[in-house]
Amino acid sequence: MASPRRRAAASPALAAFGRQFRRYRERAGLSQTRVAQRTGKTASFVSQIESGKKRCRREFVEIMDPELRAGGVLLGLYDDLNGDGQMGFPTWFDWPEIEIEADLLVTWQHTVVPGLLQIDGYARTFLSTDEAVLARLARQEILNRDVPAPTSLIALLSEHVLHHFVGSQKIMREQLEHVLAMSEVPHVTVQVVVNEDGMPAGNGGSFVLASMKDRSEVAYLETAVRGLTTDDPQDLAEIAHTLDKLRRNALPVGMSRSLIRKVMEEKWT
Repeated sequence: MASPRRRAAASPALAAFGRQFRRYRERAGLSQTRVAQRTGKTASFVSQIESGKKRCRREFVEIMDPELRAGGVLLGLYDDLNGDGQMGFPTWFDWPEIEIEADLLVTWQHTVVPGLLQIDGYARTFLSTDEAVLARLARQEILNRDVPAPTSLIALLSEHVLHHFVGSQKIMREQLEHVLAMSEVPHVTVQVVVNEDGMPAGNGGSFVLASMKDRSEVAYLETAVRGLTTDDPQDLAEIAHTLDKLRRNALPVGMSRSLIRKVMEEKWT
């Protein structure tokens, strides 16, 4: 098993609060220097708050919430983050921003093709509006961009994903063709996980593990009710354990492509 990654000082949850603070500051037309003067801090301190490297006191937010005309929103977000003494992830936490900033994403999917590899017709089967479909497809830009460098993706798919009927025969064939094409992209790895030993792995649910450029990690866990985002060390350790088992049951890349092509030609033609 790979050695544990070094945990960075910056917390993704603090960074999420900092991004919200920065948006309100910029909307109010105030500089970091003006915020520093108003609160008796330094511009460097404000910058570190906005980048998630420092935790501010509530008094700081009490001063700036009215200054930034936030209407109590920033105070509510601060309390949401700090209410139990832990930096958790509230409902407003924006996972797509983590995707954009991530260096590597590792996803496990046991039922459907991951959103980053979905085609329009496949995504449209699950989403009710054009806006939602466009938003999902827009997220895939992180795999195609030139600047900054594209995000690397490792997609571990249960063999069942290839067989689950979604939309139509035509959609399924086009979707698997797209997965095959994306698997040829240098920074995208697709592996099919099979259950050959009678002990299926990853039954706890689908997830995505994001490794950030500062070597910190954040995970997004899918549940029947909602998605949960966490950087709790115990959660990350459990995900690492699950990934270890999944990789032991994953076919090599070439064999995975052959299996995807076989299912596509035999079942979805």
